[in-house]
Amino acid sequence: MRLPLPQVEPDATLPDSVTIYEVGPRDGLQNESSVVPAEVKAEFVRRLAGAGLGTIETTSFVDPRWVPQLADAEEVLGLLDEQGRGAQRPVLVPNERGLDRALAAGVGAVAVFGSATETFARKNLNRSVEESLAMFAPVVERARAEGLWVRGYVSMCFGDPWEGPVPVEQVVEVCRRLMDLGCDQLSLGDTIGVGTVGHVHRLLAGLDAVGITVDRVGVHFHDTYGQALSNTLAALREGVTVVDAAAGGLGGCPYAKSATGNLATEDLVWALDGAGVHTGVDLDALVATSAWMAGHLGRPSPSRVVRALTGA
Repeated sequence: MRLPLPQVEPDATLPDSVTIYEVGPRDGLQNESSVVPAEVKAEFVRRLAGAGLGTIETTSFVDPRWVPQLADAEEVLGLLDEQGRGAQRPVLVPNERGLDRALAAGVGAVAVFGSATETFARKNLNRSVEESLAMFAPVVERARAEGLWVRGYVSMCFGDPWEGPVPVEQVVEVCRRLMDLGCDQLSLGDTIGVGTVGHVHRLLAGLDAVGITVDRVGVHFHDTYGQALSNTLAALREGVTVVDAAAGGLGGCPYAKSATGNLATEDLVWALDGAGVHTGVDLDALVATSAWMAGHLGRPSPSRVVRALTGA
């Protein structure tokens, strides 16, 4: 029996096409209690690519003492060979040491991960926001000089578990300063999933007012309160065309326990397919990939679409 598909009813308020920035292999696996073998991680990337996902963040060159789940970054990229390199296979680098490792591995794109709030900057990077930006400056400069594409993540854009609501003006200022370093793209992170539609509109308007236009912005919503998909659609209606998502709804943050899973790539693809928006993703192949990974993790996939289509 064929898997059901959404009935296509084109939505003129959405972009014609959307780029899905798949974060499952990095953000999705970094919070697992057990370490997934490098061979499984590499096969995960291959299967995601085979399902039509063009941009896949493969791993992180963070100190393995802090994120042991990703201590095998070089091994994973070695197993992927050319499939793990290029501008469509970014890796996260926290500092210049991480960049050194990434350059030695021959990657073509990197990302730095900052915070809109002081408390999370301290917990995640052991630095203030100001000190974090100073640490990122040579990373971005060197990466650009080497011809790499660079992404800048800003976490806690919609709320912080220690500080509570985060003023939009504060988020905009951190984003502006990070992009002024030379990043090609900005990812707005709702790390604990508290954002709502009106908040999304206001933040994007604030960024536009300082010259950070929607063509340079991606959105990264966690689904803690079930708002990830509605917030994503709100951003798309503002003109954003890059969406972070994790296959199977995997993910979280080691330093913010209230950060539950990412927006599930399957749930996003189902919604966009139904709206007539092109993603290039084969939903059947993606669901099969997430079910396969759920088997390796020993638990059902959090994605509603995966569960509906597999009966899990």
